[in-house]
Parts: sequence; C-alpha cells; structure tokens
Amino acid sequence: IAWADYTAPSGLGMDAATAMRAEDGADRLDAMVRGLPGLAPVSLFCHSYGSVVCGLAARGLPERVSDIAVAGSPGMRVEHASHLRTTARVWAMRDADDWIQDVPHLELGGLGHGADPVADGFGARVLSARDAKGHAGYFVPGTDSLRNFAEIGVGAYTAVSCAHRNDACQTGLSGTTPTGR
Repeated sequence: IAWADYTAPSGLGMDAATAMRAEDGADRLDAMVRGLPGLAPVSLFCHSYGSVVCGLAARGLPERVSDIAVAGSPGMRVEHASHLRTTARVWAMRDADDWIQDVPHLELGGLGHGADPVADGFGARVLSARDAKGHAGYFVPGTDSLRNFAEIGVGAYTAVSCAHRNDACQTGLSGTTPTGR
C-alpha cells in the first residue's frame, strides 16, 4: 500500500522544520495500520518528512508493525531508536549524494527533528542505499535501497545489504533468503 494521507510541507520553510504536519499524519497512519485486515506483519517504508510521521507514530502502532525503515530522513523526533518505544526493527539509509545530510539533525524548541537515523549512536540498522542518486532516488529499480526495502518487506532480513559493507545491520536477525543468497 502506498500511503500519503498527510499534508507534506512544501519546500524547506517552517512547516518542514517542525512536526506540526507530522503529528496529524501520525494519527492517520496509526488509524490506517489498525484498519488493515488480517494479522500479517506490516513493514513501513518512510521517506524524507514521512520518516518524521513514522517516528511520531511508532510508539502507538500495533505490534504487527514489524519494521520501520527510513530513507533520506531529517530525523524521527527522538535522539535514539529505543526512544521510539516500538517493538519494530528500525532501519535507516541515506544516499551519499542526498542533500538531507546537510540539514542539522537536532531538535531545539520544536524546530528540527532530532538525531540523524543513520548516525552510529542512533541505534538503527543502517542499510546500503548505493545507486539511489540523491534525495528522490530511493525507490528506483536497480538500487540497493529498493532491493533492501523488498527484502525487509518479505522478511528476508539476512539478505539485506548493510551500509558499511559489513553485516552489522544483520546482527541478531534471522530471516529467509528466497534466492539462496
């Protein structure tokens, strides 16, 4: 399901620097996930300001949300992944050419969105986004980012590619490898 039932900020103004729009979106995201039929696990793939929405929604989402993966994130409104208070695995990625890396990752007086999800101290499992090409390229066929999203979506956690060409993002995981990788 591609979901975008919130008003995203336009440009880099005050709306983008605060969580006002994300707070409303988080409530709607929670309602949408709770309204899904069945009991199958749900993975959330959150891009840009959508990762702020997912960060705010995380603590209230049902336990069937097994994974929250963010790409090109300005922050998730917390200083550490554990502060999201979710049972979901938290994944993060950023392309080397993404301009979002130049946005200050802090929150002060309601401005900013907190720590950088790909930073070592944040505690997310950091994935490769090789070949994503900037801020808008994470869902392009042939990129590590899209392949990683797909592997997470089907529960093939041991098949994901970590950012630092090691297996650190796979530590403590088990999962299927549908293609025997």
